Amino acid sequence: MSQADPDGTAPEGRVAGDGVAPTVLAQERRLHRDLGFWGLTAIGFSNIVGSGWLFAAMYAAQTAGPAALLSWIGAGLLCALVALVMIELGATRPEGGGTVRWPLYASGRLVGTLVGWSVLLSVGGTAAEISAIMQYMAHYWPAIYNGHTLTASGLGVAAGLSVLLTALNWFAVRLFARLNNLVSVFKVVVPIVTVVALFASGWHSGRLTDHGGFAPYGYAACLTALAGGGIVYSVNGFQAPLDFSAETPNPRRTIPASVLTGIAMALLMYLALQVAFLFSVPEQLLGHGWRGVSFDSPFGQLALILNLHWLSSLLYADAVLSPGGSAYVGVAIDARHTYALAKNGTIPRFFMQVDPRSGIPRRALLLNLVVIVLFLLPFGGWQSIVRVMGDMYLLIYAASAVAVAVFRADPGGAGTAGWVPGLRWIAPLSFVVSSEFVYWSGWHDLRLALPLVLAGLVLFVTMWRPDHGSSLAGELRTGTWMVVYLGVLTLLSWLGTFKGSGRLPAPYDSVTVAAVSLAVFFWAVRSGVRQLTAERLRALAV
Repeated sequence: MSQADPDGTAPEGRVAGDGVAPTVLAQERRLHRDLGFWGLTAIGFSNIVGSGWLFAAMYAAQTAGPAALLSWIGAGLLCALVALVMIELGATRPEGGGTVRWPLYASGRLVGTLVGWSVLLSVGGTAAEISAIMQYMAHYWPAIYNGHTLTASGLGVAAGLSVLLTALNWFAVRLFARLNNLVSVFKVVVPIVTVVALFASGWHSGRLTDHGGFAPYGYAACLTALAGGGIVYSVNGFQAPLDFSAETPNPRRTIPASVLTGIAMALLMYLALQVAFLFSVPEQLLGHGWRGVSFDSPFGQLALILNLHWLSSLLYADAVLSPGGSAYVGVAIDARHTYALAKNGTIPRFFMQVDPRSGIPRRALLLNLVVIVLFLLPFGGWQSIVRVMGDMYLLIYAASAVAVAVFRADPGGAGTAGWVPGLRWIAPLSFVVSSEFVYWSGWHDLRLALPLVLAGLVLFVTMWRPDHGSSLAGELRTGTWMVVYLGVLTLLSWLGTFKGSGRLPAPYDSVTVAAVSLAVFFWAVRSGVRQLTAERLRALAV
């Protein structure tokens, strides 16, 4: 395997039997290289800071009390670990939709298809942002919600928003970046104003020790809050600049700095918001502890209770702009993912077409619009969507950890440039932590999420062709680790203590997940290296 070409486009000859390398490269070169450091940083920050800041502080407090602060710090550590792995890949192997391409290169078509399928399903994350907008709009227009489910009129409005976001992404990436930069400035200012106003309205001392103490529901609740409280979803999105790595003129310099800067900015903001929420909730609302604190629109209603009507008006306006900005970026990222899936052959190549004038994969945009609207149908509210979507997207992080280890271990390839030191231990640790975050989501969510990903096996068999260069049995052997991995995580989730049966008590359940994940990681790396070696031998034979 060779490294990325000097022009920043990853070579397509890595997947044996691809057979369409000139076509794929022609589309890749249509992408415009107009994004610099600030544009990429704004993309990462805007993708992280969406509806999460409006809801996650309350959900996290309900789940873990003041100990939710530890959950945010833990999520930041996960971001740092996974980001280092993905920065190495993005800086040394830049490509449009790279997070979808790297698992295919390293682990074969079965893994590439399963990861790609999970990414296609995670388009529902954009539906979550639209759902968040709708929940705040319900403050002024109650008819759009029936309980926690969109009504027919609400669904029509949500579909209209989806069409608008798609239309705004229809034009050149430079225009997209400029609009997003403006939105990002507003998304920084409003949370800062919110924190300052809540602190000024009244500081209730003792909140870290009263009402059950710092960890009223136990420290295990900190783990549950990571996914169930929406924290994983809220800090997710830091990888966004990587999917635009083919649209920046100097990815090796701009990608690492933009990813890390976006993470640092977002994490500091989330911690400040969590502290402000914990110390400003009125005492009379804590009669039943933190689990009794419940708002449909947390910060907006809290501002009204504190007689901060001007802040409430600002927050309800931002409730449209902030998730809307994140959804705006999400639509752009989803288009790059779908474009990459078409390059992989996971979906028809028809969706790979890039418009030569705008540099935008417009067919991919239209496909994602359909998927977004479909995801608005079965899920009732923001938290219902993010529970499932966050679990699915974490598979990209796990697969990327395997990919970077495979590239570095491949004795016959160029490996990676070694931009990040310590990847020998960072990669397996990143894989284990990603697995734990999936497991901590709880059986209630994983019983739906993981079987949905495994349904991608049907897509793999449907899309597989004999001219791919290797036998179907060989592809199955190479990618079996992912199927076993998903199956074992599902089983352990049912056995464990995170909304499971409790047959495997804590902390042995999390320890078991770590041990199994580590074993699967080394199995996956060995399978990937064997696959690359076999591809190279087949190429030499030809």
